Amino acid sequence: MTQEMMQRIFDDTNYVHSSGTPEELRVAEYLKAQCEALGVPARLEAFPVAMAEMEEAHVYADGREIPCKGFFCCGSGEVEGELCCLSALDPVSVALAKDKIVLLETSGIGFFGYQDLMKVGVKGILFQYGDTHYPIHDIDERDLRAAVVGEEKKVLCAMLHTADAMDLLRQQTKQVKIVIRQREYEGESHNVIAELPGQGDEWIALTAHYDTTSLSHGSYDNMSGCVGILGVLDLLKKLPLRYGLRLVFCGSEERGLLGSKAYTRDHEAELEKIALNVNLDMIGTWLGKFLAKVSGEEGLVHYLRYMSAELSFPVASSQGVYSSDSTPFADKGVPALSFARMAAPSAIPFHCRYDQPDVLSMRQLERDICFIAEFTRRMAMSAACPVKREIPEKVKTELDEYLFRKRRQ
Repeated sequence: MTQEMMQRIFDDTNYVHSSGTPEELRVAEYLKAQCEALGVPARLEAFPVAMAEMEEAHVYADGREIPCKGFFCCGSGEVEGELCCLSALDPVSVALAKDKIVLLETSGIGFFGYQDLMKVGVKGILFQYGDTHYPIHDIDERDLRAAVVGEEKKVLCAMLHTADAMDLLRQQTKQVKIVIRQREYEGESHNVIAELPGQGDEWIALTAHYDTTSLSHGSYDNMSGCVGILGVLDLLKKLPLRYGLRLVFCGSEERGLLGSKAYTRDHEAELEKIALNVNLDMIGTWLGKFLAKVSGEEGLVHYLRYMSAELSFPVASSQGVYSSDSTPFADKGVPALSFARMAAPSAIPFHCRYDQPDVLSMRQLERDICFIAEFTRRMAMSAACPVKREIPEKVKTELDEYLFRKRRQ
């Protein structure tokens, strides 16, 4: 793929395409067409996602209304109570939140934090998003995830802008009221799957998510990864590979890795034939350090360091869990790694309106793709994939913590 071809893909998908929306489906069909243009058949696989249509959402602070966005799938109704601001969710802070509406200094919450708040009877939760220095005070839209709620009850949740959250404290707000009305329903998201068969019956799975958050156009996060997969396919499609390449463009990653979780669930019987998962999530930026996070044996970490030196391509390689679509594969016992090029959010923004094509360098993206393609080529041309099919105990512990099976110490 030329730099001009890559740039065209970013231009063609330069709009918000969040989970379960018609726009997300439009991008899925576009990626399917891109695979087929490279000579590889592709298909869409649907999976269910919780959706909602927000009818009204209001937050009142001592009687005055504050701009907000209601959380999807948090239920409907009204709740009023004393405001309590929490900077952390340690036991002391949580105890102070008993029977109150809490304002958290985050834009989301994990399973154990939510469980702790419910146990003390928190009435509702306010979150905050944004940068007070940005000229436009956007407010992100989020959902209250089933994986977070677990067996606990739902409470009304809303997002404020950080500037408004700070004003609540400056004005020593006492009482807060949350009003939310929404229609909740089951919607659909899609994975896009393409296959380039090898000489045997085993595969290397290449993954990248294509959905965005509610404000972002997702050029960096993560159309860059999708273009990366297409670039690898284009470079390797004429080679006599021993391992086939299975391309999975995942939907709804931004809502908790839903696409890759659906894929590994629906294809669990086939996972024993996947020797390795290579995930791409945010590459090709002007600035940033190229990372490789290995959810597999330590030997692969060292291999990537050697390969980095051999090809004069700096890579920061380490073992652990990366918050992306490699995680469900590793959790099912498939060795996995994620490649990313990361810079400070002040330089390379994501999950906001400023994630658009101009944050990317087509020249750097081309370099990143060449390295990833060479790594994939070496694995796919192996007589036997050199990566051990085992997940080390250290990584298993991190997976348990990431997937809310164990509280992080």
